[in-house]
Amino acid sequence: MTEFLYRRALIIGAGPGISASLARRLSKIGVQVGLAARDADKLKLLADETGAVAFAVNAAKPEQVAQLFLDMDREIGEPDIVVYNASARVAGPLASVDPDTVEKAIAVTTFGAFLAAQQAAKRMEPKGHGAILFTGASAGMKGFAQSAAFAMGKFGLRGLAQSAARELGPKGIHVAHFNIDGGVRSARRPDPSDQPDSLLDPDAIAQTYIDVLAQPRSAWSHEIDLRPWTERF
Repeated sequence: MTEFLYRRALIIGAGPGISASLARRLSKIGVQVGLAARDADKLKLLADETGAVAFAVNAAKPEQVAQLFLDMDREIGEPDIVVYNASARVAGPLASVDPDTVEKAIAVTTFGAFLAAQQAAKRMEPKGHGAILFTGASAGMKGFAQSAAFAMGKFGLRGLAQSAARELGPKGIHVAHFNIDGGVRSARRPDPSDQPDSLLDPDAIAQTYIDVLAQPRSAWSHEIDLRPWTERF
C-alpha cells in the first residue's frame, strides 16, 4: 500500500457495523477519528476503544452540521476524510406512506450528505487535499417497491457524489461513492447456516474504504460496488 496521506477523519452517522469497523481500522493506522450521531452517548464504547471523540448532531440541520465541523476543528483538527453514513428508511405503499416521514428521511439521507460535503469542501479546497466518501446502497441503483423514500434518498446521494467528484476531483479531493449492494452482517443478523458469506462483512467493507483512500491520484476510483458472492445484480 502506498503511503497513507490522511490524518483526521470524521464519520457522520456513526454506529455499529460499517462505521465501527472503519473507525477501528482508521485508528489502527494512526488516523484520529471523530464520530458523529444523533445520540453521542451510544458512541461511548466505540470512542473509548478507538480513542475517538464523539459528537452529537442531527445531520439534516444546517446549523448543527456547521457546528459539528467547528467542534471537530477544535477538538481534533480539520478533517481530511469525511465519511457520510447517515440514512433513514421509510417503508410503505406509495399511496399511503406519510409525506412528512418521507421528507424527514430524504433530509437525512441526501440533504445531510450535501451539508457535510459542503463543510468538507470549504476546508479541503484551500489545501487541495482531502477525501469525501458516501455510503450508498442497492436502492441508489434500483428503486424497490414500497421503498420510495429510501430510493429517492440514495439516488440523490449518488447524484451528489457524481457532481462533487466532477467538481472537486480536479482540485485534489477524492470523492467516492460505495454501493453496498446486499445485507450487512451483524450480531443480530448472522449469515444463514446454509449460506456462509452471503452477507457483507463490515470489516471487509471498511478495508475497501481504506484501500480506496490509499489509491494514487493517477488512478482514483469513484464508484465502487460491494456485494457478497451470492448476491444477484
